[in-house]
Amino acid sequence: MEYRRLGASGLLVPALGFGAGTFGGRGALFSAWGDTDAAQARRLIDISLEAGVTLFDTADVYSDGASEEVLGAAIKGRREQVLLSTKSALPTGPGPHEAGSGRARLIRAVDASLRRLGTDYLDLFQLHAFDAGTPLTETLGALTDLVRAGKIRYLGVSNFAGWELMKTLATAEAHGLEKPVAHQVYYSLVGRDYEWELMPLGADQGVGSIIWSPLGWGRLTGKVRRGQPLPAGSRLHETAQAGPPVDDERLYNIVDVLDRIAAETGRSVPQISLNWLLTRPTVASVLIGARNEQQLRQNLGATGWHLEPEHLAALDAVSATTPPYPYYPYHRLPDFARLNPPAARAA
Repeated sequence: MEYRRLGASGLLVPALGFGAGTFGGRGALFSAWGDTDAAQARRLIDISLEAGVTLFDTADVYSDGASEEVLGAAIKGRREQVLLSTKSALPTGPGPHEAGSGRARLIRAVDASLRRLGTDYLDLFQLHAFDAGTPLTETLGALTDLVRAGKIRYLGVSNFAGWELMKTLATAEAHGLEKPVAHQVYYSLVGRDYEWELMPLGADQGVGSIIWSPLGWGRLTGKVRRGQPLPAGSRLHETAQAGPPVDDERLYNIVDVLDRIAAETGRSVPQISLNWLLTRPTVASVLIGARNEQQLRQNLGATGWHLEPEHLAALDAVSATTPPYPYYPYHRLPDFARLNPPAARAA
């Protein structure tokens, strides 16, 4: 397994991490993702560790905390072999301190996650959403205190807009507080919005990306194809409306190219989709999920080989979209220069 530096930090993370959203199975959304119990999770973690996958990511909202509980039970006795990552900020209940990133909420949330995970520190703690109602000095001050108390090793964020992340970094810099070194984001061949602003921001500011839903909310498994109904076991039957939207025709065009590359390389559609992500700038770790051993071993086959340049070019082309203003048209500077030469600009 390849290990990569997480942003501008000293933390090395595996190119593939394990997303534990399938653990627990509580609630309509997360039960559709999976209902892995502790015994099943222990087997999946055994396989992951054998392959060099040491990063395990969860959140307090996943299955109402059951994901953390199952993960904690499954790693019992081998805490030093793993990197634990969790998140908080999204609502976990109706109370005034059960949402957001205020000091009281964060301290309570971190302590609860530590208890459920059965550990006394988190390798990575991420704000699961931006809380515009709480001063960033309060949020970052609380997190800095938690780092200094030894409860958190590194900070990250998840699903932030560009201005939210930049404001967070600038506030930390101005006040001598801990900075996020990671941004957990949605990114896939069918969802390339991350590239428009967040990728160049991460490259400039030393924030590495951890990718969630790299198979496009289950659309790039190789089972979703033009002219065919969704397979019976697809979670899209229950969760499609909760995930990022995807144009069907664009999806089918991408799958057509993936099929061609699969035939040429002997690799599977999911493996090619994941391998493409591992070539992208700022990507530190791609989170793979699995409801069973077969899925996990399939996804683990995404590393240890490289797509040919012509394959990467074909995937780039078929999955490309035109970004919104102000990224368009300036994202294609060679074309802009050709259409608007210096003489014309001077005139």
